[in-house]
Amino acid sequence: MSERTAGASRADLVADAALALLAERGMRGLTHRAVDQAAGLPQGSTSNLARTRQALLELTVRRLAEREARVLALHEMPDPRAGTGSLVDALALATHRALTRNRELTLARYELALEATRRPELRAYFDAAGARFRDQLVALVTGLGSTEPDRHALSLIAWADGLMFSCVAGSFSARVPSLAEVRSDLGELLAGMLGRP
Repeated sequence: MSERTAGASRADLVADAALALLAERGMRGLTHRAVDQAAGLPQGSTSNLARTRQALLELTVRRLAEREARVLALHEMPDPRAGTGSLVDALALATHRALTRNRELTLARYELALEATRRPELRAYFDAAGARFRDQLVALVTGLGSTEPDRHALSLIAWADGLMFSCVAGSFSARVPSLAEVRSDLGELLAGMLGRP
């Protein structure tokens, strides 16, 4: 497990193992016993930390949000005053990271998103975890002069999600677009939204 470090808490070890299992085996492969084995922990460790399946899923969603925040590098997002090009560069890099070195994390996110459609209590938790990025994107496109920032943020997220799904789990999974291609597509999308060349 790439995210496992000597200083990681037991909760992080459990959640990282759960994310890896979701990517490898899907939701059916996520059991307390399987997490114990994948994390290299004594049997019963996961149950002691997250007694129910819902608690395990919530712990996993929380860790997913932490790890995706690093992938998306929210702290690196540019000031809107830096212009559209800076935002395109940052979003393209984040999207490309999700398609390449963080592919496993992206797969796990789709597994959790689908499960959330069947579990209202998880849906609320999942949506709250994703609100940080959505809110920041709304603020960024507002700063760039968007007249409909909520709609434009939704369009950008839908585009990125569609690209990631197609290239990680869909019919384009055999070929990941280059960073330059992702940047070009995003530039065209943002220029159309903002009415700029």
